Amino acid sequence: MKTHISVIIPAHNEEKYIKRCISSIKNASKQFKGNVEIIVVCNRCTDKTAEIAESLGARVLTNEDRCIAKVRNTGIAEAKGEIIVTIDADNRMTPGTFREIYTLIRSGEYIGGGAPIRFERYSFPLWCNDLMCRASFGITGLYCGIFWAKKETFDAIGGFVDKRAMEDVATAKLLKEYGKRQGKKYTTLRKNVLINSTRKYDDLGDWLYFKLMIKNAGALVKAVFGDTSGVDRLLDELFYDYNDTHQKSG
Repeated sequence: MKTHISVIIPAHNEEKYIKRCISSIKNASKQFKGNVEIIVVCNRCTDKTAEIAESLGARVLTNEDRCIAKVRNTGIAEAKGEIIVTIDADNRMTPGTFREIYTLIRSGEYIGGGAPIRFERYSFPLWCNDLMCRASFGITGLYCGIFWAKKETFDAIGGFVDKRAMEDVATAKLLKEYGKRQGKKYTTLRKNVLINSTRKYDDLGDWLYFKLMIKNAGALVKAVFGDTSGVDRLLDELFYDYNDTHQKSG
């Protein structure tokens, strides 16, 4: 049986969120006539993420690298689908996502794209974050969130860019440049969105990223000039260390 879409979910200790992510994927698959496979790539998990994912029908792979690009690429390499869609384990997609992606890909006009990001709840700081994301995506055209493109396209660009900081933006840039050479556009979904988790804001405050940008301004400037050590430490704090210390089974 042909697999039309493979969904890649990188997951590090996501037992609290993986079920709702997979449920959103299954809801989207109900509005899509093709076949969808779900691949969860467990990255250094010490909780029940793998067991939960398997119980929900997902295929589970493992990757021990401390780099989300490599984790995603592990899933892409094993995917059977014509089209690759990626989503993080704490986020959700809206019901028409696959149908819209498939329509855009099949039109022949688009190489791939991203999705608009909407938070699962809002406050004044989160509206500021939302507007900042919309402005940056609109100016650069490097839409992220949910990534989608044909598997052969990801293979052609070498998968997600193997870097720990801003790998999503770097990958979007590669897809956009590759599409231009093919006479195709890099775009974003118009009818569907990525529902972005607010768990870090819930735990650490809604002004979190603005505070981090101010506190780590020096590290961010150094990263622009090639020294990513400070940003790497920040990523560890926000992702791996956060999941290890804050997430408990609901």
